[in-house]
Amino acid sequence: MRFLPVTIDTYPDFVQLFEGRGGPKFCWCMVNRPMEPQYGKTDNATKKHAISNYVSGGTPIGVLAYVDGEPVGWCSIAPMATYKNLRGAKYVSDGDDIEDVWSIACFFIRTDHRRDGLTTPLIEAAIDYAKANGAKMVEAYPVDYDSPSYSYMGRIGTFERLGFEEAGMVGIRRHIMRFNV
Repeated sequence: MRFLPVTIDTYPDFVQLFEGRGGPKFCWCMVNRPMEPQYGKTDNATKKHAISNYVSGGTPIGVLAYVDGEPVGWCSIAPMATYKNLRGAKYVSDGDDIEDVWSIACFFIRTDHRRDGLTTPLIEAAIDYAKANGAKMVEAYPVDYDSPSYSYMGRIGTFERLGFEEAGMVGIRRHIMRFNV
């Protein structure tokens, strides 16, 4: 396994993963990111163009997992300030500075590599990436194992095993989990 951030150099691998069979080409990981007003519509091609603008502008968007040189997994991790409010509208901040907080917003692992134990090392690589870029804290928004939705945000037990601590809830399903780096 190897993990690399999405940059201009690795963007073709990101595209390959997202456009591959079963890939999340319907969202291009733009669900939780603001779209520029000039885009207007939010079809798949527009989302792909928007995420490519993030990459070409040097904005961190996440980490890719590679097995045998092939991109097989993805973790969206970026400064919290580059996302829409992942904590939800009702969340009351406890005064932490979001400039030092990076958020893990979602995962995708190719079907043929699910259950291969990629999620934990992918989260660890995401934490390392955030720390190397100045993060003081990483937040994630996982759900319980029996949750009927939001599974793409991860499962709470995985984050607990890595030392994340619960800090609140977003709605009735998503937990706010924090890890000091």
